[in-house]
Amino acid sequence: MAVSTAEKLARGQKEISIGEFFQRNKQILGFDSLTRSMITAVKEGVDNSLDACEEAGILPDIYVEIEQVSKNEFKIILEDNGPGIVKRQMANVFGRLLYGSRFHSIRQSRGQQGIGISAVVMYGQLTTGKPTYVISKTEKEEVAHWMRLILNTKKNRADVIEEDFKVWEDKEHGTRIEVFINARYIAGKQSVLEYLKGTAIVNPHAHITFKDPNGEVEEFKRVSDENPRATREIKPHPKGIELGYFINMAKASKHRRMVTFLTDEFSRVSPRVAKEILEKAGVREKQSPKTLSIQDAKSVLKAIDEVKIMAPQTDCLSPIGPTLIKKGLRNVLSGLRPKFYAPPVTRDPKVYSGHPFQVEVGMVYGGELPKDKQVEILRFANRVPLLYHQGGDVITNAISKVDWRRYGLEQRGGKGIPYGPAVILVHVASTQIPFTSESKDAIANIKVIENEVEKALRLCARKLKTHLSKSAKKAKNREKFNIVQVLLPEIAKKSASIVGKPVPKLGKTITSIMNVIWIDDSIEYDKKRHKVQVDIYNYTSTIKKMKLYTELPIDNLDMKKIDPEPDDINGDKIQWDIKRITSTDVFSIKFELKGLEEEDFSDIEVYFSDVNPSIVIGAEMLPGDWNLDDKKITAAAQSLFDYDEEKDDDGVAGQPDEEEENDVVDYDDEADLSDDDNGIDDKAEGF
Repeated sequence: MAVSTAEKLARGQKEISIGEFFQRNKQILGFDSLTRSMITAVKEGVDNSLDACEEAGILPDIYVEIEQVSKNEFKIILEDNGPGIVKRQMANVFGRLLYGSRFHSIRQSRGQQGIGISAVVMYGQLTTGKPTYVISKTEKEEVAHWMRLILNTKKNRADVIEEDFKVWEDKEHGTRIEVFINARYIAGKQSVLEYLKGTAIVNPHAHITFKDPNGEVEEFKRVSDENPRATREIKPHPKGIELGYFINMAKASKHRRMVTFLTDEFSRVSPRVAKEILEKAGVREKQSPKTLSIQDAKSVLKAIDEVKIMAPQTDCLSPIGPTLIKKGLRNVLSGLRPKFYAPPVTRDPKVYSGHPFQVEVGMVYGGELPKDKQVEILRFANRVPLLYHQGGDVITNAISKVDWRRYGLEQRGGKGIPYGPAVILVHVASTQIPFTSESKDAIANIKVIENEVEKALRLCARKLKTHLSKSAKKAKNREKFNIVQVLLPEIAKKSASIVGKPVPKLGKTITSIMNVIWIDDSIEYDKKRHKVQVDIYNYTSTIKKMKLYTELPIDNLDMKKIDPEPDDINGDKIQWDIKRITSTDVFSIKFELKGLEEEDFSDIEVYFSDVNPSIVIGAEMLPGDWNLDDKKITAAAQSLFDYDEEKDDDGVAGQPDEEEENDVVDYDDEADLSDDDNGIDDKAEGF
């Protein structure tokens, strides 16, 4: 009997092994070129080491070495001081694809798929035919266990060629892997060294040593003695959860009632909230989740979007934090001597598809960073650098949408990556990063993530703009005042000599020309000390009094070097009550900070109250959210328009005229309160 074509095709169909699939499609794992294969191999090993150390509460000490064997063959050595791997799991961890402990766990971690390090072993044997050497020791074992293995792609299991025990000198616990791969080692932007630099920036608690094929050693020292906050596994958040995933959860649930299903299998859903959701959806509380129809599931998801549910817990995430972002940037970029480190921004957690995520942004400006090139973008996902596919990443898209011309950077056409001497760091932390592929090079363009990145960028960029505006204004004012103070006396001196009369006093003339209070500050760094001086010049015709405020790192403030003594100190906030500055006189405040790096204190914010703001240059009015003491600040804020003996141009004390009203109230776009035609409401983030 003739066999049909369909029957022939059916007989030829068989299951594809996971190992065979990835062996034939190694490019989707990041092994698509010799150069990239090198970085991928190092990256997967370092990520595993960092995760293992942090889960065990150990400060990571990681060693990376690349040794050239032949033209395109290299031996990669990765060693850590992690908790080690028990003997029975070593072959699975290094020789079995899609084997791991984090895939079903809803918490932040670098690796989740169980592909990384075993894919490196597979690629190594595929390109060189050589087995991988692994040695590991746990804390309770007296000796280490080692093995040489290869990955059996048909069975997706490791074949152990040989194994034994050995004494690992001076090693209490840890793991070491040696793998041979075909690759190419390069220097430059997309290189192993650049990857390790990025890793050091967002993992300041790690000590990383790198030895390149030429024998050169680069060391990234630890600048924080605290591990990142340990993350806790949580249940999925109901906001944004997808229909198919929700139905699968319902079908697999052990609960017999919808109300308990929602309460026990989702985070932030209390019995009251669950009942409200089901009532809006028209679904019975006692209905079994297993009998939920597609239409009922859609109704429940629609109700979830309409019901107010608490934001997700933050203990499943471990953001870097503003302080450590700044420390990490300074540790790695100090050689470029940036002039300004913008205070980093960490946004509150948000949710996409039931997964909490958090966005952080840091910026560095000036120094020896190139002025005529595009800014350098440092992209990170769960503390891992993203070196490839920058153009298809949500972070790059968000950066391109911001009008950076408003913040002091050049941008051709008002869109795209800006130009200027700056570095922009963006970190996305999530229980599940939505990568565009298994190679984990770029984050997908999820709208809610893009919006959060854009908001964080704007917040950080405002601080850069404030710094640049203040620097430009200070330079312009200093030039103007120097002209008045130097040029006028010279003219007076020359004129007096011509007419044969004494040099006249110019105090009243200068005050008539200027009629301002000029507040100028200077910072000198010498012998690990910041010497700061704030000068208040009274270039008005009357005696003035005012209050001056600033915020300082109080632990570094040398109390013996403050002159005059402050009138009030509350935490880091300091206040001086200046009782009297006569016309043309100067009142100076001096203090010193100790124990800081030069970049730690490159700028000082000075605020004032109790004086007409329209005549003050060089400082800002006291912000309304300052909290030295509630009563004092309330009085200070009230006094902004109580000018005592001063009169406005309209002759009414305490009532600014139209021009002054604009000067006082209009913060221009530094507050950036508008939506900027991008659908993002920033009103809550301005002044």
